[in-house]
Amino acid sequence: MHPSSLRRPRGFTLIETLVTVAIAGVLSSIAYPNLEGHLLRARRTDGLVAILQAQLAEERYRANNAGYATLAEAGLRGVSAAGLYAVQIVAPTADSYVILASAKGAQARDAGCRFLRLSQADATLSYASGADATAANDDAANRKCWGR
Repeated sequence: MHPSSLRRPRGFTLIETLVTVAIAGVLSSIAYPNLEGHLLRARRTDGLVAILQAQLAEERYRANNAGYATLAEAGLRGVSAAGLYAVQIVAPTADSYVILASAKGAQARDAGCRFLRLSQADATLSYASGADATAANDDAANRKCWGR
């Protein structure tokens, strides 16, 4: 026999390749939800920044006028900088306003923090969040959504 015919062929067998793919699939199914959670939390910053910019615009407007402004009066867009949140100012009055940011697109998968609300009434700010426009999360969930 020739010595080269005794050598084992190089490369992976089909079984070895299938086992490798299966292991990669299991690992990715474990890692993906964790990664997605981190991405949603990082993207939530876009909504928080939009709310805080609207808050500053409201206070600037109020310093020169008798009440708070609508989005148009404050010179604000109805969407956050990255386009992940729709922003609205709900019923501004002479002494109060509510800013609501609602997640859209891929960010809408951020179920517990889909809606972020900042309310100002009688010089008191309140922060709320929730899965729907009522923003009825408990205090612990609000702290998580607002990064506090």
